[in-house]
Amino acid sequence: MRKMSVFTGSCCAVITPFDKSGNPDWEALKNIIEYQLDGGTDAICACGTTGEASTMDDKEHLSVIEYIVKQVDGRVPVIAGAGSNDTRHGINLSREALNRGADALLHVTPYYNKSTQRGLIAHYTAIADSVTKPVILYNVPSRTGINIAPETLLQLVEHPNISGIKEASGNIAQVAKMISLCGDKIDFYSGNDDMNVSMASIGAKGAISVLANVAPKNAHMMMKYALDGDYKNAAKLQLESIELIDALFCETNPVPVKKAMELMGFCSGTLRLPLYEISEKNEQILRKAMENYGLKIK
Repeated sequence: MRKMSVFTGSCCAVITPFDKSGNPDWEALKNIIEYQLDGGTDAICACGTTGEASTMDDKEHLSVIEYIVKQVDGRVPVIAGAGSNDTRHGINLSREALNRGADALLHVTPYYNKSTQRGLIAHYTAIADSVTKPVILYNVPSRTGINIAPETLLQLVEHPNISGIKEASGNIAQVAKMISLCGDKIDFYSGNDDMNVSMASIGAKGAISVLANVAPKNAHMMMKYALDGDYKNAAKLQLESIELIDALFCETNPVPVKKAMELMGFCSGTLRLPLYEISEKNEQILRKAMENYGLKIK
């Protein structure tokens, strides 16, 4: 039976704005969420990599999710990052995130431990067994040191609560194999903004996007065109975004996108260590790309 999609289109992997003291800036977060919704963003992903979840304790992590859920107020789905390299912690965080109103969960592969593929199956099965709402897997081996193999995904998609995968391996051949094996048993989402249209062309249902933070309307339209089969206009938006996407990843995410949001007047741009402010050279690259894209710098 076909599982219900959490979303189709563009989901913003939203930043968590901090004030100059390093605490969550709730007013800035409110304005960012409204900017996303005004721009047509189809879903919000809270407390993922871009949201600096790895620097938050559970209380703070859950408070950000709860605030976003209340601010969104049912207008689009809210996906809560709840990944952990401790399966028990991931289960507890998932349950608490759902108690605060999240519509679905995003679970990155368990970093550092270097689980086997059998371990990945056991990890994700335990998490999916513990909840009643959809779980989206997150495959990003460049950060975690572990890759979900296509054959592993084929086993995981049989679980009724595993409904999607954010694929950020950067390996389009692997994605194609995954889609060929799994068919419509799971929704695929691009986790690399430079591959959004390419992935849609072979069956992805959307993107979980960093680009959407600064350009929600264009990120939404890029995916809408692609999902409607209008690849001419989708490709146009994709290609026009390449310089900006490259600049948003010129240093470790979310360092550049936070600077971009600061330059646009949304937040202070404060990061938490060990992330550190963007270099002067890369800030100039980012500014130029933003100006060429037509983004207003304040």
